[in-house]
Formats: sequence, C-alpha cells, structure tokens
Amino acid sequence: MENFTMLLDGFTVVLTVQNILVVLLGAVLGLVVGAMPGIGSLAGVALLLPLTYKFNPTTAIIMLGSLYYANMYGGAFSAILLNIPGDSPAVMTALDGYPMATKRNRPGQALFTSNMSSFIGGVIGMIILTFTGPALANLGLKFGPAEMTALLLVAMTSIGWLVGENPTKGVILTLVGILIASMGMDTLTGSPRFDFGNMYLLGGIPFTPFVIGTVGFSQVLKLMQDRNKKIKANLSQKLTIRGSMLTLHDVKRLLPPAIRSGFLGTFVGVLPGAGATTGSFMGYAMQKAFKNEEELGTGAIEGIAACESANNAAAAGSFAPLLALGIPGSGTGAVLLGGLMMWGLNPGPLLFSSQPEFCWGLIASLFLANLLTLIIALGIIPFLIKILTVPIKILVPCITVVCIVGSYSTSNSMYGVLVMFVSGLFGYVLDRNGYSTAPMLLAFVLAPLLESNMRKSFIISHGSLGLFFEKPISAFLLFVLFAIILTPVIKFVLKKIRFAQKST
Repeated sequence: MENFTMLLDGFTVVLTVQNILVVLLGAVLGLVVGAMPGIGSLAGVALLLPLTYKFNPTTAIIMLGSLYYANMYGGAFSAILLNIPGDSPAVMTALDGYPMATKRNRPGQALFTSNMSSFIGGVIGMIILTFTGPALANLGLKFGPAEMTALLLVAMTSIGWLVGENPTKGVILTLVGILIASMGMDTLTGSPRFDFGNMYLLGGIPFTPFVIGTVGFSQVLKLMQDRNKKIKANLSQKLTIRGSMLTLHDVKRLLPPAIRSGFLGTFVGVLPGAGATTGSFMGYAMQKAFKNEEELGTGAIEGIAACESANNAAAAGSFAPLLALGIPGSGTGAVLLGGLMMWGLNPGPLLFSSQPEFCWGLIASLFLANLLTLIIALGIIPFLIKILTVPIKILVPCITVVCIVGSYSTSNSMYGVLVMFVSGLFGYVLDRNGYSTAPMLLAFVLAPLLESNMRKSFIISHGSLGLFFEKPISAFLLFVLFAIILTPVIKFVLKKIRFAQKST
C-alpha cells in the first residue's frame, strides 16, 4: 500500500505542463526512432542525451524513459508493413505481422494487435515494477553465469525445435546462427575466429545489417518476382480506425498470450544483459508451446501478441535493476545509467529512499507514456496502412533504400551494406527452400550471451559440470531443457506404437 501511495506522489510530479510535454515528445520521438531501421532505442537515447543537459534530472529521465519505452511500439510498424524490423525486439513481430498484413489482408488489425499487446505487456511490467521493483532486482541478482547459461540454453533449444513443422531444420539453423555469431574476436582471449584474413570480420557480423538483410532485403528479392503487380488486398474499408479494430474473437485470442508474455517479459527484463530482445524471442518461443488458432509464422494474432507484449514488459522490467541496484540490463540501460550519474544521482538500494520524487516520478511517467503512445499509435494507423497501396515496382526501390541507409548508419561504412546484401541473398535462399530464419536469428542474438556465461561458469567451477546441478535454479532449468529435447522423441515413439497397434 505504501508503494501505491508513493506512485500517486509520482503522478503529482509527472502531471505538470512541462513533464507532460516531455513525455509526449518522448513518445513521438520513440515511435519515429523505433520505426526507422538501423537506429533503435540505444542510438536514439544516446543521440538525445545531450538535449537533456539543461533539464532538471527528473524531467530529463522522464523524457528519455518515455523515448525508450515508445521505441518498443515503433519497431513493429516497419516490421508489419515492410517486413523490416525497426529494432531487434521487432524481429519476431515480423514473422506473423507481415503475413497478417499482406497474405491475410488485415494490416489494420495487425497494427492494432501490436499496439494493444504492447500496452498490456507494458501495464503488467509497470505494475510489477511498482510493487516489487527492489525485490525483483534482487531476484535478478540470483541469476549468475550458471543460471543464465541454463536459461539461454532453454530459450535456444525451445525455438530451435518448435519453429516450423520440421524440428531438424530448426536445429540446423540454430547451429548456423551460433556459427555466424562466433565470427570475430574471442571476447575472453582476444584471439580471432573465422576472420579469413579479413580485418572487417575481426569485429564480427553486425547485428542490425544482418537482420535487415535476412528479414527485409530477402523480402525485396521475393517482391521483385511480382514487380509489376500490386499487393492484392482490399484496403479501402480498412483505412479507418474503426475498420482496423479487432473483433471480440480476436481480443479473446490476443489476451492470453499477451498476459503470459507480460509476466515472462518482466522477469527477463530484470536479468543482467537480457533486455527486450531476449524477452521478445522467449515470449514467441513460449507461445509455441500453447494452442494457437492459426499456425505461428502464417499471420497468427497470438504470435504478434506474445512477442510485442514481452518486449514492452521487458523494457519496463529493466528499470528495476537500473534504479534499485545500479545495474543496466541492456545497452540502452547503460546509457540511462550514465545519464543518472551525470546528473549527480547514484542508482542503488538507497535511491528510492534518498530520491523518492525522482524514482516514483519516473515510474509514473512510464504509465503516462504507455497511454499516450497507445493513443498516438492507434491514431496514425490509417496513414501507415497506405504504404500497402503502393505498387510493388515502386515499393521495391524504396525498401531497398531503407535497407541500405539502415545498414550503413550502424557501421558508418559499406561493410554493413555488404553484410546486408549477402545476408539478404542467404535469407532468400533459405525461404525458397522452406527454412524459417527465426531459429538462426535467435541463436545469433543469444549465442554471445550464452558463450560468455558458459565460459564464466566453467572458470568458476574449474571445468566441472557439477556447478549447473548444484544450484536449484540452474538445475530446474536444465530439467526443463531435457524435457524440451525429449518431448519430440517421446511423441515419435508413441506415434509408432499407436500405428503398430492399429496395424495389428
């Protein structure tokens, strides 16, 4: 009850003309930055940090927090309409968002699903942050290298087996993703790996150009086959907010995955180094284990709801360790931590008691940013959908330019553009042969985290596997891992037994 009273005090801080305006500004900028491939929340917050120097600390962090949070909404726009994720958490949104917008001719409903799921996940994350922030941060500290290794193994194995009808393809692409992620300098020893004598490869494969190519440019290559056609969709009745609204049946499909992923995403958000990207991937992987009205990857509402709710909840959850412990959960969190220290604030257990106006003002501003961003995002749906009325022969060069600019902006060299083109060709070949790129992208994101934590675990245990079974959290997660691996095998054996019984 005390926390609720403090939250109300936080709203008295936020509900001033100046702070409402900066929340609104942060929401608009976050949507724009999130929808532009290659920028993302990290670059957006870093670029706007100097603008906050003349603000008081509370107003400054409110603006940056709103921008970071709204960015989670914006990334889905380009993912759904162009199949180009605006930022890394939106990679999974593209898997169902783009097919729902084009193949199922429901672009307005896809955007509406994304926005509503983001709102639900955000509300869940913020409520949990309000009442259990410090306690949740302490729970995150219990996840050391061994626990993080087990958790990441569960995430990678689950999606490797579950994405697509053929588990073998999922496992193969998961291994390909790990192989690509291992290129570059070894983070612990500094020795080069798979650089083939090329100095550019010493830095590894940059994430944003790789994702833009695999997901976005590969789509351009597919569209070029139909360059003289238009996307066959009856959009005339869906260019209004009313035409984009979900039916009651759609809402019933949306709520369960959004609520589940909201809780999961909040938990993932407090883990060190995990962030919204990991939350989005794990939310989608978890949804695979539940019943879906349509197969995930074909334009299912459940798929969009799961990943969008998870990444927004993770964004809210990441503020718990940042404020209560001074531990950033992501690169964006590290920039925000630098801003706090620049303003003379020391995040940690004493911050809530020494600077209550600051902490609770920030948490209250997230609630306001969530609501304002939802209103703005829903209001611009009719304008966004008009993108799909553009003929493909015009859309192809426009998307190609976006891919090139987004790839170049992350590396400031043609190396990023080259990576985008090569990964685009690779993604196109995979798609033509019936391989889903989702396991590869998940492995590419999580492999560096997995390698780092696994090697730290073996250093701590002097090479012994016993460390993973001695701690209850890691032991439980390994049990889940073995269950995931054995489930398809058991199903196959039972299917053979039933078939033998019927034949006799």
